[in-house]
Amino acid sequence: MKKIFLLIVISAFSLSCTSDEVNNDSAIKLPQGFKIELYASDIPNVRSMALSSSGILFVGTRNAGKVYALLDNDKDYKVDEVFTVASGLDMPNGVALKDGDLYVAEVSRIIKFPDIESNFKNNPAYTVIRDDFPKDRSHGWKFIKFGPDGKLYVPVGAPCNICLRKDDPRYASITRMNADGSNFEIFASGIRNTVGFDWHPVTKELWFTDNGRDMLGDNIPPDELNSAPTPGLHFGYPFLHGKNILDPEFGTQAVTSQLTKPVQELGPHVAALGMEFYTGDMFPPEYNNQIFIAEHGSWNRSQKIGYRITLVKLNGKKAISYEPFAEGWLKGDNVSGRPVDVEVMPDGSMLVSDDYADCIYRITYQ
Repeated sequence: MKKIFLLIVISAFSLSCTSDEVNNDSAIKLPQGFKIELYASDIPNVRSMALSSSGILFVGTRNAGKVYALLDNDKDYKVDEVFTVASGLDMPNGVALKDGDLYVAEVSRIIKFPDIESNFKNNPAYTVIRDDFPKDRSHGWKFIKFGPDGKLYVPVGAPCNICLRKDDPRYASITRMNADGSNFEIFASGIRNTVGFDWHPVTKELWFTDNGRDMLGDNIPPDELNSAPTPGLHFGYPFLHGKNILDPEFGTQAVTSQLTKPVQELGPHVAALGMEFYTGDMFPPEYNNQIFIAEHGSWNRSQKIGYRITLVKLNGKKAISYEPFAEGWLKGDNVSGRPVDVEVMPDGSMLVSDDYADCIYRITYQ
């Protein structure tokens, strides 16, 4: 019965999830040899993704309050069944997997669904790992991920456009803790709002995107791609934006030489969210260990920008290029999709979630 329902949804989806964009080679532009297809449809407000070892894709949402499990039963790279793991949650944007358990980030807490692959169909119970995060809803949704050190990394966004909250040092930071919530600490600070990070496959150093502040005009400040090779670094907010833009209100309150500047300035207001190093073997070798970024797209710019997947190429720790990789969801001022997250699959293909069209795409290379 579930299978029949999904086939009906996919048929209707030709209107709601812009399948013309997926199937029309001239719509979504990719480098030569790459192809984009529909992987899943009718996943309301789909945001962050986490893929289990058995191939179950768990996805969070920001506004729908739900976490889903997506199954490709016949291994044809098209989702056949969608199960609701949990509902009624508070902005469960972030999902992460460790030792068979699913971790979900809400605004003020982290919860865990034990042995999720055996229980996701059965309205599974969860345990609370921590419930003492700030309750501010501005930048309160969280991306989470386990690092090479086995710790869970959890950002706490600034509760405003621009402010300095000295009452709680967790604001505008990336924190980390053990899987059971113990040994909580601030790993990096001065980060306005990161909704995507990953670790370099070779150096194991943390890299992350950061959304620049609003209301300084169309073209400043840039969003950022940052690297945190060691704990304790400060990345500028609210004093410094990009590499050299002092904040008009807070810019005189810090010694800028003590702040860590971005490795790459991204487009202004592109809303850079999910990012991931490419570690597969499907794409050509020049993509190995390079960074793909989902740019969700501007909301307060007189001419829209973003709405694409970009690629940052590195030479060691230095960014040598920043360029579009997949674009076409924005045509003039008309928007048909907003990429949120990227996920490299075991076969080397790459998934892209889209919370505007409520779908997930798969990018392959032949």
